[in-house]
This record gives sequence, structure tokens and C-alpha cells, in this order.
Amino acid sequence: MKEVEATGRTVEEAINRALAKLKVSRDEAEIDVVSEGSQGSFAMGTGEAKVIARVEEQPFTGIGTRAADAIEVTSQVIQDLVDRMDLDAGVEYLPDAMVTEDSGNESGMVFDILGDDLGLLIGRHGQTLANFQYLVRILVAQKVGDFLPIVVDVNGYRQRRFKALEVLARRTAEQVRRRHMPFALDPMPAFERRIIHLVLANDPDVATQSVGVGDERKVVVVPRDESFK
Repeated sequence: MKEVEATGRTVEEAINRALAKLKVSRDEAEIDVVSEGSQGSFAMGTGEAKVIARVEEQPFTGIGTRAADAIEVTSQVIQDLVDRMDLDAGVEYLPDAMVTEDSGNESGMVFDILGDDLGLLIGRHGQTLANFQYLVRILVAQKVGDFLPIVVDVNGYRQRRFKALEVLARRTAEQVRRRHMPFALDPMPAFERRIIHLVLANDPDVATQSVGVGDERKVVVVPRDESFK
């Protein structure tokens, strides 16, 4: 439930300000009038009307009008960018894709760009794709008024990389368990390091830490009882 407070010279003005903050219509919100404020033409400077407006927050994933709108907007933004780049490609929304860009529990909205000769859109270690994804998030946020956890893939690159990094993380963890010694992985971009951290986050025997600077930043997997302070 999202809640905002607003004031105005009249109750109606306060309500309209609250609805504007929530970006919803009158029938979508629950309104509580806290104070009706001053009444009459001689009541000057004695208080404004105050209201609290609430709206049930709907996720942008799953089934629902807001989800469908966000998917349509994002697909169109990606397609427009691809067309401007003169690439022969289409966009597909993947509701069940096993790929993430976020270290939290929020699921990403995954869109896959499909076509031939799209290697330049991925770039070295996926850096061009990461920049493209950031641009998509900004453009979509301008249209829907919210910064969504959008993940952009190209011909399944991120999905394959996610699975490969998951295997690498678990194999490395097993090696650290056996030898009881830290093991440093090769330098990786931020989104790949996050996958390693995510996969091993609940491992009872090992911990992970990012070390290094810039392009040389890497993940080190260590026995949990020797983890970095």
C-alpha cells in the first residue's frame, strides 16, 4: 500500500494534489480527510485542508493492467532503439527467464533482442549491452513514472552467461571447501559479479567479496570462517 499526504486551501484541492503525487485517478485511491482546514472568506492563515491518499501497489511482473502496460512500453522503447541503430532484430518478453541484474529479491523483467549479427550490441564482456540496458531503463522510467528492474538480453546471451556463472560459482565453492583456501575468479563486470554473490549468498561454508578497482575488479571466494571483515 502506497500512502501520501497532501494539503490545499480546500479539501478538493488537497485531494487533487494527493492524486497527482500517486499518479492515479480518484476512483483508484482511498482518501482520508485529516483536516478540512479553514472555511469562509474571513478565515485567513488559520490552517489548510489535509488529506491522506492510499493506493494498492501493483507489481510490474505477473498478470495485471500495469504489468501489461509496462511490458508494452518497454518492448516499444527497445524496438525503437534497435531500429534507430539500423539493426534487423525484434524484441521478445520472457516472463520466466532465469537471469537477473539485481542483487535483491525483486525479479527482473527480461526482454530478449533476437536477430543476426548482434555481437556489437553485446560488446566486450557485455559492457555495451549493460549501457544499452541502462538507457532503456531511463527511457521507460520517463514514460511510466517508475524505474523498473528491466533486464535486456541479446539472443539469450545473459541467460547462457547466468547458467555458466552459476556452475562456476558452485564449482569454486566446492574447491574452497575441499582446500579450505580462498580462490580468486577472473575479473568480471558488475552484473556478472552480482550473479556469483547471489548464487553463493546462502552457502553455509563460503563467503564472497569483490576486490580490485575498475576493470580488474574480481570476486574472491573464501571459507566463511575466514571471510573479510
